Amino acid sequence: MPNIHTLYTYVKAPNNPYGARMVLVCIIMSNRARLLDLGRRRYAPVLELQRAIHAAVAEGREPETWIVVEHEPVITLGRNAKSANVLLPRALLEARGVDVVEIERGGDVTYHGPGQVVVYPIRRLDRFREVVPLVNTIETAVTGALYRWGIEAQPRSEHRGVYVGDDAICAIGLAVRRMTSMHGLALNACTALDYDRLITPCGTPQFGITSISAQIGREVSWAEARDALLDSLADGFGVELAREEIPPGAPLPFPANSVQEYA
Repeated sequence: MPNIHTLYTYVKAPNNPYGARMVLVCIIMSNRARLLDLGRRRYAPVLELQRAIHAAVAEGREPETWIVVEHEPVITLGRNAKSANVLLPRALLEARGVDVVEIERGGDVTYHGPGQVVVYPIRRLDRFREVVPLVNTIETAVTGALYRWGIEAQPRSEHRGVYVGDDAICAIGLAVRRMTSMHGLALNACTALDYDRLITPCGTPQFGITSISAQIGREVSWAEARDALLDSLADGFGVELAREEIPPGAPLPFPANSVQEYA
């Protein structure tokens, strides 16, 4: 059920000789969801956390949970990934500190790294047909967040994500298992835009890459982009995100009785 907050306020009342009257205002707030802010982390431990939370949410043991994180450099290979879209041998990538991980989301090859805001919405869906509206809402929220900087961006129906002209600024790749979503989106805030030397992003050589900082000509911090993106996502999905910050080096908050069923 939504949270209902009440407040009292004074409003002008032209027909009231006393000039104003106090009224009770009921504000129906959105549903609450847990938000885990993990800061900067390597990909593999966060993936295991995401999978454990996904299982718990699917079983009703945990509430809807969102994760926001800034990853160390990693290349993720979706179910449809083509090896030709990884442009360097794995040994060379690992020598450069770039992890390579195969995952269960849709799509091709994606890079995550410093300066990129990554969000994983882990939420129950009532019907499978809600998957497309889920992606649509994410795209709309991202374009709304970007408009705060005056950036006019748009989705593309043939290649999901958000683009500024022919340059990708946000990648989207989801998986839905047991009617519960996982994986999510990656928005370039102040990302180094040379990762197309490592991969063909999303397997689409016809598109370039860009970032918020590149578009507006000044450095936009990860935290600034995070806050704008989360605000827009909360509005778009009608949720109130209750943030829990996990300090660097602190243990990740695995649910009780977690089972690594994806291993």
